[in-house]
Amino acid sequence: MSQAVVSLLLWGTTITLLVWPYVSWRFSSQCDAGFCFSDSIASIPSTYFGLAVIFMSVMFAVLLVGYLYDQVFSLWTEWRSVDMERNPYVTYALSPNWAMMIALQAETLKRTSAGDEAMVAQADWYLKWCEIYTEGEMFARAVQRWDADLGETPTFWFTSDEAMQRARNSVFGDEA
Repeated sequence: MSQAVVSLLLWGTTITLLVWPYVSWRFSSQCDAGFCFSDSIASIPSTYFGLAVIFMSVMFAVLLVGYLYDQVFSLWTEWRSVDMERNPYVTYALSPNWAMMIALQAETLKRTSAGDEAMVAQADWYLKWCEIYTEGEMFARAVQRWDADLGETPTFWFTSDEAMQRARNSVFGDEA
């Protein structure tokens, strides 16, 4: 959030200082043609007013373009909606990092809710969900990468030795 504000201020300052040399002569006593300002307004140098007007104009223009882009033309909202709706790892599938986190939470829930059968059943369902996604390509790629980077990946509590071995033995078309 602060980056947007700082960026807006930097844009305004930069463009104001780039435009100022082109219009500064209108705020001096040497101005004798066209639209001129007096040297001072209410005993404040008119240069300050000129810089402030340019800065406010730049701020207004940038904010107007942002408003039109976002609210009027909605140029990015549909694209992001489709992007999210069609991404299986946002809607129903588990990436390896999410599978690990959900499995950890489910196991913790299962161990802390030993007397609550409904909660244990839900934790078992989560663990089954995580186990199903250990058969996918993303998990196989993750296991192979973890093996290469960290040494042999242990068999996790929510999967089997056979699933881990299948992940290690997987061959991918883009790497063959």
